[in-house]
Amino acid sequence: MEYKDYYKILGVAKNASEKEIKQAYRRLARKYHPDVNPNNKAAQETFKEINEAYEVLSDSEKRNKYNTLGANWQQYEKFQRAGGGGPFQYGSYRTVRPEEFESVFGESEFGFSDFFRTFFGSGFANAGARPETRTRRGQAVEQELEISLEEAYQGTSRILQKDGRRLEIKIPAGVKFGARIRYAGEGMPSVSGGVAGDLYLQIKITPHPIYERREDDLYCEAPVDLFTAILGGEVSINTLRGQGVLKIPAGTQSGKTFRLSRQGMPKLNEPNKFGDMYVHARVIIPENLTSAEKDLFEKLAKLRQAKK
Repeated sequence: MEYKDYYKILGVAKNASEKEIKQAYRRLARKYHPDVNPNNKAAQETFKEINEAYEVLSDSEKRNKYNTLGANWQQYEKFQRAGGGGPFQYGSYRTVRPEEFESVFGESEFGFSDFFRTFFGSGFANAGARPETRTRRGQAVEQELEISLEEAYQGTSRILQKDGRRLEIKIPAGVKFGARIRYAGEGMPSVSGGVAGDLYLQIKITPHPIYERREDDLYCEAPVDLFTAILGGEVSINTLRGQGVLKIPAGTQSGKTFRLSRQGMPKLNEPNKFGDMYVHARVIIPENLTSAEKDLFEKLAKLRQAKK
């Protein structure tokens, strides 16, 4: 029986993190997926090896047991072939009974190699017995889906091509950054005859040049010219619903915040409820004044000083 170096199969170091293992699995699974390599038996066998390696290395308990026992796999294989005889001692490892293997490693899986079944299968007490069949579902797949803030406001959809099929992805209005949308059975196929895994789409909303989103509220700035800030008036602002008007009271200071009720994002699954919009006034000081304008400001400054 051939030793399976699961780290080598995935192309990762033995101290690889969970994230590195997952990334390596995804990359290789896409490359050797049966849908990408139809009628290619070698690719299908590689795909099975990749899934087997990920089955062990993605599970912290299985990985620890593989790291501890894998180096001495031939000793355990000999022990299994002996029909489960008495305990044995190897090197500095403690004596291990067959029933310990069975309770620790759990049931075996068809679709996996003999090496996998030796370590992770049942039936140590009877090496000639065929393990009980139990299918496993395919691996889940996670994928990022990028949308704009306007699309998150209105709700949108995307079309994914999968196995020659068009899969429509509906994204509800009010969806938040990082939300996950699940599509059952649209992930990786099972390597042991079970159902396919699920597809998880993680929503990523691109930064907006005007608005900052905080939960269901929106924050933005509105430029206000000096004279409107002093005398009061109105300024036009853009909202995700369209053009709006913001009333500016006389004497508005730069940085003053105005709240526009229900002008924020729609609340998820509550189509008639909205967050608010918070608008920060940014007073614009005029530049490149003419001589006449300077004279007027100087006269105004003298008037202000006379009032003190």
